Amino acid sequence: MDNSLQAQIDTYLSRLDGLIRRGCQVRDALATDPSNASAIAATRVWQEDCGVTINQLSGGSKAHWLARSFSEAFLMRSAAGHAVEGAAPAEIVQRLLGVLEQAVASLSRKDAPPILSASSEPPPRRFDFVHNPELRPIVEQAYTDSRNALEQGDYDLAMRTSCGILEAIVTDALEHKGLSALAATGAPAGKIADWSFETRLAVAEKSGLIRAGWARLPATARAYRDHGTSGLNVTASERDARQAGQVLHVVMRDLNPGR
Repeated sequence: MDNSLQAQIDTYLSRLDGLIRRGCQVRDALATDPSNASAIAATRVWQEDCGVTINQLSGGSKAHWLARSFSEAFLMRSAAGHAVEGAAPAEIVQRLLGVLEQAVASLSRKDAPPILSASSEPPPRRFDFVHNPELRPIVEQAYTDSRNALEQGDYDLAMRTSCGILEAIVTDALEHKGLSALAATGAPAGKIADWSFETRLAVAEKSGLIRAGWARLPATARAYRDHGTSGLNVTASERDARQAGQVLHVVMRDLNPGR
């Protein structure tokens, strides 16, 4: 097998392993309390990450067997065998875990071609709502880096990268709105670049650019700029990293409602 293809397979196997571990965690959390808001938010983020990986492995084709299995996991069957919407969240998670296991099995087979080709390249995360076109490829790559760091257990890097993306896209939205409009909502004087991370988020909420979901950021995330300095020798936990990623997704939806 071509070395580049094997390297790509290994990358996907590592990513799938991380998704399966996360899926087991959200499944158990939903089983404990199906109405827990944090568990529901984590499940949505996980499902979206699963969808991105499945789409890449399927080559973007909805007709691919893996893509069909992923879509069918969200449906439940009537007594007559017809598909109807409405499967319970925990059951959907369990079904998606089964789809991920199928992907692992297919990638691991030695007696048949893998489900991806050597020429396929994972598409970047799209940030088309970002107004500055030069910023888009930077945050797209950073998003990929943050997910990889999370799957590899580098929680401090994952959290700092998620927060960096969050600050970048919120700053972009603030700059697009303009200082005059922001001042009318009570924003502080001075350049946006001089505002703290928390100030930018608070002003963005007050001006209607985002909602209050950002307030769920843990203390370590709010001080992410200081990590690794002599002033703050604190390492982010897995929970900090995942919560920062969840907040990032919430703010992305706020800034791009049609997404």
